[in-house]
Order: sequence, then structure tokens, then C-alpha cells
Amino acid sequence: MEHNFGPVMQNGFVVPDLDTALEHWTQVMHVGPFFRFERIDFGQVWYRGQPASDIDLSVAIAYWGDMQIELIRQRNAVPSIYTEFEGRGLTGLQHMGVITESVERDLIRLAAQGVTPIQHGSTAAGMRFAYLSTDQHPGAMIELIESSPRMLAFFGAMRAAARDWDGSDPVRRVG
Repeated sequence: MEHNFGPVMQNGFVVPDLDTALEHWTQVMHVGPFFRFERIDFGQVWYRGQPASDIDLSVAIAYWGDMQIELIRQRNAVPSIYTEFEGRGLTGLQHMGVITESVERDLIRLAAQGVTPIQHGSTAAGMRFAYLSTDQHPGAMIELIESSPRMLAFFGAMRAAARDWDGSDPVRRVG
């Protein structure tokens, strides 16, 4: 049977406290360095068909081998997949990310199977994404992340930093 999605390259965790999560991942798990973004700038975002560009997110990203670890903390109560997840009393693994050549092409293909985007859009830098209605089981939501040379280079630089990480400077602020 052919898989619906490419290999998982990211585990995304919704956390109640980003600083505490970073301490755990760097000090206990020895994963790092994390690149911390205090506010993700979105170009456009839709959540359940409604504009949602006012989502205020802080995220931190690191690599554990080839697996990207993303820690997410939403700082406002605007409806989103993150506040919905927490509203169900959940924290921890919220989604798994996969790289795709075309978010649009995958959404068309998946619509025929009843899989639809719950939240989708792009960052201000142009990275396109779509979180899909595959979350009947907590942690099983899939995020499609559209590949581009700029995104691959950015992720590659983070992966290289992790390969050479000696434990110093565990959290690096970006932007």
C-alpha cells in the first residue's frame, strides 16, 4: 500500500511553557541547539475557513538527528489548532510534519479521501503549510510543509548546527 504522506521529518509539540520545555529538551534530552522565534510572522492563515493571521506564536526548532523537534507556544487565545488542542486538555505531540513539493496538489489529492485542511496558509517569508484533518487520535495531525530551496537551506543550517553542537549556547534567538 502506498503511503498518503512522505516520511515524517518533524514532531511538533504544543507546550504550556516554552522556557521549561527548552530546559527539558536541552538539559535532559541533550537535543539542541534550539532556534527560538519569539513571534512567527504569517502572511496569511486560515483556521476552519476563517482568517486567522492574528495567531501569536513563539516556536523553537532543533534537530535530533534528522528529526526536527518543534516546540510551540501560542501566546494569545485566538482560535487555532493549538488552542483547540489545549482546549481538549492536551499538551505534547500535536502534529507530525512532512515535506511536500506542492501543498495545493496534495490538498486536491487528499480531498478525494475526505482529508481537508484545518489550518493553512503561509509565513511572511513565503513558506506554505497546511495542517490536515488527520487528528482523530491526539498527535496524529499531519502538517504539509512545502519545499523550497530557501526552506531546505534554512532547515539544513539548523541540522548542521545540531550535528556540531557541544552543549553550549543551547537556545539561539532568531529575529
